[in-house]
Amino acid sequence: MKKVLIVLLAFSTTFFISCEADDKAVDTVLNDFTVGAVLRTRNQEGNPFNAFEPNSLWTVTVEEQDAEFGGLLQSIQLYASYTDNSGGGNSVAEQLIETYQASDLTTSSRGLPELTYDITLAEAGTLLGADYKGADVFSFRFEVTLTDGSTWSNQNGNGNVLGGSYFNSPYKYDILIACFPTGPVAGDYQLDMQDSFGDGWNGASFRVTVDGVATDYDVSAAQGSENSVTFTIPPSAIEVTFEYLAGSFDSENTYQLYGPDGNLAYSDGPSPFVGDITAELSLCPP
Repeated sequence: MKKVLIVLLAFSTTFFISCEADDKAVDTVLNDFTVGAVLRTRNQEGNPFNAFEPNSLWTVTVEEQDAEFGGLLQSIQLYASYTDNSGGGNSVAEQLIETYQASDLTTSSRGLPELTYDITLAEAGTLLGADYKGADVFSFRFEVTLTDGSTWSNQNGNGNVLGGSYFNSPYKYDILIACFPTGPVAGDYQLDMQDSFGDGWNGASFRVTVDGVATDYDVSAAQGSENSVTFTIPPSAIEVTFEYLAGSFDSENTYQLYGPDGNLAYSDGPSPFVGDITAELSLCPP
């Protein structure tokens, strides 16, 4: 039985005429393996999506090559799926979303069939009916069908094809939804503070400054071991900073800050970092 391997015939002429021994080696490869196709990644931009920008755009350009330099291509199928990593159980199984006939493709600078696909985060959500959140993933998988009826995708490509530096043909693209705030993240925050000795924070505090107005939170001596507060960042806020101010016994102090989406945005202590921690917060849209 022939072994199955995707063989790309895009090498330069000099490779094939270098010497008689090399020619025989190439003939042996072509005789022993079934020739298929690759879908090489020519360009990819916009991965990951930004959860704060529904119009953030992912685009990929792929180039098909087979034993006849694209002449065996019949069609390319595009599948999409959604993985809910937020614990909501709302993942969407893979489904066919588009079929491109060979005639639909353009011609690349190398004379091969080429396809460019792009989609925004909002469009991906609508396409699959997904109520996406930060850390979730949209996946797009291409499948090549040749005129002999054979299909080629990530399931039957080997390591050299899927991840090799030359072939670079993964077929499947996982687009993470990351959280890159473009400004203050509005909403309700929860701050939980603890003191291991039980006598309060002894002059330390957690300061939240909204457009120049600072508010300090701490564990008072009367509260002893802990305190929990909720505060709101208004949608109108232009500049917001978060910082820890040192006290007399910081080695007793710990705290956890939860963002508007209910997830842990930052935690520190004992002996929390003293200063501005705004850039360290992990915040996603609620």
